[in-house]
Amino acid sequence: MGTEVLETKLIGQISDHLYEGVTKIIDLARGRAAVYVNAHTSMTYWNVGRYIIDDMDYQTYSAYGQKILATLSQRLMARYGKGYTYSALTRMMNIARIYDDKEMFATLSQTLTWSHFVELVTIKDDTKRLFYQQMGIAQHWSVTQLRAKQDEMAYERSLIAVKPNDEIVKTLESISPHRMDPDVVLKSSYVLDFLGLSGFYTEEKLESAIARQLENFILELGQGFAFLERQKRFTVDGTDYYLDLLFYHRKLKCLVAIDLKLGKFKPQYKGQMELYLKYLQKYDMQPDENPPIGLLLCSEGNTEHIELLMLDEDNIKVGQYLTCLPNKQWFIDKLNRSILIAKEHNK
Repeated sequence: MGTEVLETKLIGQISDHLYEGVTKIIDLARGRAAVYVNAHTSMTYWNVGRYIIDDMDYQTYSAYGQKILATLSQRLMARYGKGYTYSALTRMMNIARIYDDKEMFATLSQTLTWSHFVELVTIKDDTKRLFYQQMGIAQHWSVTQLRAKQDEMAYERSLIAVKPNDEIVKTLESISPHRMDPDVVLKSSYVLDFLGLSGFYTEEKLESAIARQLENFILELGQGFAFLERQKRFTVDGTDYYLDLLFYHRKLKCLVAIDLKLGKFKPQYKGQMELYLKYLQKYDMQPDENPPIGLLLCSEGNTEHIELLMLDEDNIKVGQYLTCLPNKQWFIDKLNRSILIAKEHNK
């Protein structure tokens, strides 16, 4: 009996090992097949759109051209099914117009599905579309996540949105799943309505509320953040200093120091954060990490002060936190004001 039990156990172990190995092979093959099918489908639709545009030229915009397209749609549906409705054909043409470089589209279709492209082309502004495209690739957003990020005004709230357009494009084109930039990771405003704070509250009460709702706070910060410490103590020349929150960001490969402030940004906050960052760089930064970044979160915005004091500052960022969710126009107005101030100071 002992031999039989041992043999049964050995067979089970070998079977488990084989099962794990074989399932990995199958899952990898299925993943590759899914990528191939997606890319092939997207390229087929792109080619259809491009062919119609090239063949019909300006007539695509005329009433006559629309009738031709409707007739074509009916014939294609009769042969290939519902994937070639009139609206589907117009989407194919629209995507082929906006993504007019075939090689570039082929590369993008290795990671983005056709549904991603359908969503992206609804964004009229080229730079804004590039932001969602590149972030979608870098952070593996589903179509549902892509829509949610647009609804959250992710672009308007990003630190990069106020920079000159050519700088935005250059930065966005450089990001990837393995390389991120602080100005696309960090935001100019954070909505902390889940904390349940209203009226007067102290910095201690704010910090305690964040500690209780840490998961939601990390979700609002964005992907890649890992919590390390609360009230981290620094001792310099016998004086103790306390940093509110310390995080690590996996893609940025650096420590992120967050200090919470009531009211507007004040010049002395910058000096205090510089001390924290120098301490972290000297005593906490690992050899394979990038220099730490500081994020000052203030309850009120004062963009001009921030612009004047933070020009050419790479490692200290300033954001505003909101304890209730404003309407979307608030974010748009804030962005427009920040852009105007930035342009004035860059003249």
